[in-house]
Amino acid sequence: MKAVLEGLLFVVGDDGITIDEICNVLDIDEASAKELVLSLKNDYLSEDRGLRIDYLGNSLKLTTKREHKEYYKKLIEESNHTLSQAALETLAIIVYNEPITRIKVDEIRGISSSQMIRKLVAKGFIKECGRENIPGRPILYKTTDDFLDYFGLSSKDELPKIEENETDNTETDLFLSKYRETIE
Repeated sequence: MKAVLEGLLFVVGDDGITIDEICNVLDIDEASAKELVLSLKNDYLSEDRGLRIDYLGNSLKLTTKREHKEYYKKLIEESNHTLSQAALETLAIIVYNEPITRIKVDEIRGISSSQMIRKLVAKGFIKECGRENIPGRPILYKTTDDFLDYFGLSSKDELPKIEENETDNTETDLFLSKYRETIE
């Protein structure tokens, strides 16, 4: 069960998992869930482990050990300075819609963007700029001056304009369209 819990913590990532969710997924009572979490948490206390379990925002999350942060920073600083297609896509969504929440970025991309947003924050291309005034108060993100510097822009006004596609709302008769099926 400990291995399953570890996998659950990995799968939920930044969202974390509550004790109630652990109880429901593993079909165990609250006392057993807490005992299981404590046992796994104790396993991570060993010096030969790089992860730990933290209770943050009413949920349990897998996090890295603080005492190793100098290595994580070094990795980020030394990592390839080119941006992946996913990072560029996420960055474009943010720059054209800022300020924007991660959830709205996810909706536009159709896939979770939490990892890309973390990378872009770590590179200094985006930053938190407040919280949206809705339940849950999600974090709002916007681009930084480092973003402008990286792309050689003096301001966002130099970005290419995005033209809205005007969609034709008339119905197409599929039988008469060029895509009709051939009868043999």
